[in-house]
Amino acid sequence: MMKYLQKLGKSLMLPVACLPICGILMGIGYALCPATMQGGDMNGFLNLLGFFLVKAGGALIDNMALLFVIGVGVGMADDHDGTAGLAALASWLMITNLLSVGVVTTLISSIADDANKTLAFSAIANPFIGILSGIIGATCYNKFKSTKLPDWLSFFSGKRCVAIISGVVAIVTSAILLFVWPVVYGALLAIGNGIVSMGAVGAGIYAFLNRLLIPTGLHHALNNVFWFDTVGLGDLTNFWSGNTSADVTWSLGMYMSGFFPCMMFGIPGAALAMIHTAKSNKKKVAIGLVASAAVCAFVCGVTEPFEFGFMFLAPALYLIYALLYGIFTTVTVLLGFRAGFSFSAGATDLLFSASLPAAANTWMIIPLGIAAFAVFYVVFRFAIVKFDLKTPGREDDDVETEKKAVLSNSNFTEVASIILEGLGGKDNVKSLDNCITRLRLEINDYTQVDEKKIKSAGVAGVMRPSKTAVQVIVGTKVQFVADEMKKML
Repeated sequence: MMKYLQKLGKSLMLPVACLPICGILMGIGYALCPATMQGGDMNGFLNLLGFFLVKAGGALIDNMALLFVIGVGVGMADDHDGTAGLAALASWLMITNLLSVGVVTTLISSIADDANKTLAFSAIANPFIGILSGIIGATCYNKFKSTKLPDWLSFFSGKRCVAIISGVVAIVTSAILLFVWPVVYGALLAIGNGIVSMGAVGAGIYAFLNRLLIPTGLHHALNNVFWFDTVGLGDLTNFWSGNTSADVTWSLGMYMSGFFPCMMFGIPGAALAMIHTAKSNKKKVAIGLVASAAVCAFVCGVTEPFEFGFMFLAPALYLIYALLYGIFTTVTVLLGFRAGFSFSAGATDLLFSASLPAAANTWMIIPLGIAAFAVFYVVFRFAIVKFDLKTPGREDDDVETEKKAVLSNSNFTEVASIILEGLGGKDNVKSLDNCITRLRLEINDYTQVDEKKIKSAGVAGVMRPSKTAVQVIVGTKVQFVADEMKKML
């Protein structure tokens, strides 16, 4: 399971890498055009430029789930084939359309009378469904890419059937979620209602659950309890309406304030810990990913590039990360720091919210931020080193090692011929694909495989994950060998 989660985490690296620049663009845009966040007229070149940048950044941030669909679909596929991405997209379109509010209220009319269930399905297009769709597409591709159908259906054989099968699986998944999703969503709403009366501790529990549920998209259920007027609270809406704590029954801003020190300073501290603990040959990679994500979190509070960069690689560390949010939120509420956000808890929102009537002790972001930076850094560094967690820059070196593998024979046709002979001939090969460094083959009879013969071709090694699978480690020239072998097959 852990290896599967790590593979999932690696598949998210590509879509996550698209997000930091978008978050920074949005932060600059909000600074140039406050009306984009606060409302009001947009006049002059700088205002319009800011609006333009906000929309440019939002193009990807707002469609992050769709990036995950393609990224996970292609990344989890055995040979990273685009067919898996297409199948994942088919699954996403099926699920999000079948579980849209309009469809579910038609299928089950009673849902239209239940505000909580309607709210649940209005949030169905989230990162969790995106990741789930990607997994469906990749799994169907891995299992059915070599399927042979009867002659009268031969057009749909092989990779052409993958998207069709993914669609069928998506329909079944949608039928299950039709009943499961609103129950889970409703349970979280009930939990939110239950912790409202717990004061600062309740705010901490909320912040912990908010971060913990990010991968599933179900954090929106709790946000609706605390930020908006779903059950009579509306911390965010009241804060930006110009109200104060005297106008409501709680300390206004308490359900937003704790996110500021964590996002603005805690994430950079955690990012620095990841950079310091990265392997020496991967520090530049770690810097490129987590440093840009930290800047993104500080400027405008977009945290997904950082969170999705490690949550599946090191789920235990993500739990610790969520706990730190809970602790700092409780402390922040007790100390009286109050700030609010309309987008997220970054420096941009802090600046704009500081002038609102409910804002209080905003200068405390400095000591709170220093404390958050130090605590996140120390806790992350200790946990990463102590438990050898696979954060960015600490992944296994298998691929890096294989990239250094040297094929001792530069005659690719001869290499392919020898490997094919060692596999028992073309009749024993069911399928052939390749990744960055390996040939990946499915075979019929494992007893016909001669590893010594294969190695005599000058390859770096042979792996046999199962009785029907053989992987030949060639190195970075694998594509040329694969092309020659495909001609032979």
